[in-house]
Amino acid sequence: MTLDVARIRGDFPALDAGVAFFDGPGGTQVPRQVAEAMATTMTSGISNRGTVTAAEQRAEEVVVAARAAVADLLGCDPGGVVFGRSMTQATYDVARALAKEWGAGDEVVVTRLDHDGNVRPWVQAAEAAGAGLRWVGFDRETAELTVDDVREQLSGRTRLVAVTGASNVLGTRPDIPAIAEAVHEAGALLYVDGVHLTPHAPVDVAAMGADFFACSPYKFFGPHHGVVVASPELLERIHPDKLLPSSSQVPERFELGTLPYEVLAGTTAAVDYIAGLASSADDRRTRVRESMRAVEEHEEQLFARLLEGLRGTDGVCLHGAPTCRTPTVFFSVDGHEGREVYEHLAAAGVNAPASNFYAIEASRWIGLGDSGAVRAGLAPYTNDDDVDRLLAGIAEVAG
Repeated sequence: MTLDVARIRGDFPALDAGVAFFDGPGGTQVPRQVAEAMATTMTSGISNRGTVTAAEQRAEEVVVAARAAVADLLGCDPGGVVFGRSMTQATYDVARALAKEWGAGDEVVVTRLDHDGNVRPWVQAAEAAGAGLRWVGFDRETAELTVDDVREQLSGRTRLVAVTGASNVLGTRPDIPAIAEAVHEAGALLYVDGVHLTPHAPVDVAAMGADFFACSPYKFFGPHHGVVVASPELLERIHPDKLLPSSSQVPERFELGTLPYEVLAGTTAAVDYIAGLASSADDRRTRVRESMRAVEEHEEQLFARLLEGLRGTDGVCLHGAPTCRTPTVFFSVDGHEGREVYEHLAAAGVNAPASNFYAIEASRWIGLGDSGAVRAGLAPYTNDDDVDRLLAGIAEVAG
């Protein structure tokens, strides 16, 4: 199956402005179908969830539909889908709840490759509980992080390992199933940041062995909020702080306050949109998987074109060359600050920002300090013309 990129581009009003968006790793553009679903929910009569009035029932239906949609996207149990303000907020909540059971002698493992949203919550939770902390590095040249790198930091005292499914700056995709096996052999839990992986590959949380998997719908055409999923059985064992009258049921006990129904409706619409990108199978889970395989193929071909152009441009330095990666490149141009490159491209209608993008440990680890570099990432709506414009703009800067 292949993507009809021209048709897809027609669904994104933001593309009408003529901008080439390479900032998808920070948040994709939104198709009109998602915006319409959100608007419809907000104007159709809505109230707190219940079973009496039509407005209450509608709110309940929105929540149930969103959990089912996320389950079809990620291959998980809808009863284990937790919604939050952001991935970072959801991760902090889980970390604080788990840390209630940690103490002196326990250890938590984090990596230098991760976005800080999957680092600092665990670092701070471990410190508050008096637990120890271990760091996993990665190859500074290739940006590879291996199961052996993780295994070196495991012990019989390890309680949790936090690792990314894909680096949001270097694109590295660690072998999560292998890491999960090693972590579970040590008797620990595995928390996977899937924010950057989910927009670029089919995800099967159960198959990868993640105990927790977090993602952000605004990275795959949806609205701004966060999701963390786990088995309902695991969630039953965790007791977060909550208000007295709030539900004690799973997953509701993890969701603070009234859920944003219009946002959840937008997330369902985003999953439906993904499912229809390249498949007409009978069930949505199959459509999602088939469509995401088509996304991978499209992005891999386009990314090869981008990498070839960057490697052929004098003065461009690519950071990392992982074997398995998302279509994301982190690069510098000799003699030019990242901000300068960013601003030059923006003036030409090409959005490719420069920063550490909250992957501050990774940026420091590879010698870029807190400034980071320029990042360009592809999306299903990216086409050859976008790539050519990006390469032309970089060549102008490089001279």
